[in-house]
Parts: sequence; C-alpha cells; structure tokens
Amino acid sequence: MRVMDESLLHRGLTDNVIRVFYDVYNELGFGFLESIYEEAMLIALREKGLDVEQQVPVPVWFRGRSLGTFEADLIIDGLVIVELKAVKQLVEAHTAQLMHYLRATKIEVGLVMNFGQKPEFKRRVFENSRKGLGGSKVSLIESLIS
Repeated sequence: MRVMDESLLHRGLTDNVIRVFYDVYNELGFGFLESIYEEAMLIALREKGLDVEQQVPVPVWFRGRSLGTFEADLIIDGLVIVELKAVKQLVEAHTAQLMHYLRATKIEVGLVMNFGQKPEFKRRVFENSRKGLGGSKVSLIESLIS
C-alpha cells in the first residue's frame, strides 16, 4: 500500500515560489493587471534559478478528442503549475480552474496566487494515479510541457 503525504510533494519548490510571490507583492503592491504580475513573477523566479515556462498551451480532451487548449500562466521546473489572479479575493472557481489544469497534465502540484488587496494563495495536489491519463493524450501533453 502506498501512502503519501500530499502536502509534502514538491514542498521545497512551492515554498520558494510562495516566497517569490510575497516578494513581488511587497514590491509592486496591488492594483496592476495580472499580466504585469506574471512578468514580474517570471523575472523574480528566474533570478532564483528556477526554470519557468510562460503561457504554456495545454490541450483539453473529451472522449479522445481535443476540445481546445488553455494556457497555463507559469510552469515551474516542469513540476508546478502557477495560475495568477489579480482579483478582490479568490473564489472556489479559481481553485476549480487550477484543478482542471492539473487534471489535464501530468503535473501534480499547483498554486493559484492572487495579487488582490490582500495577497493570498492556495496550493493543490492532484496525483497522476487518480487522473486516468493514458494513450495518445499523455504523449501529446508530455510534448507540450517537457
């Protein structure tokens, strides 16, 4: 039987990303568009030596057919999806969006981060063993996020 504490998966990496999030928030404050925070996060994360991909297209599948794509704001070291927001406060729909992104990829850890009046984030884990990814879908996704 495999037992895994989901809170520990890529914890060091997510702790670093969270520290960078607060550094960016403290430097810029709130009130900018999401795209400004995304560029700032990209710069700050790369300065920390992290491999960051921006606006990565990932397909959405239904019954073996591609429905279209979504773009992940940031993918860190190929292990963590970061979805950025600049809204009053996070709502359940933002977390659901992140979970859909995790479901569509082989990435298991995600962060949704909000540059609102008060900085906030949520961390989610969705293990690959629970996703049912298989067949050609996985090879296409792997090619997009490798």
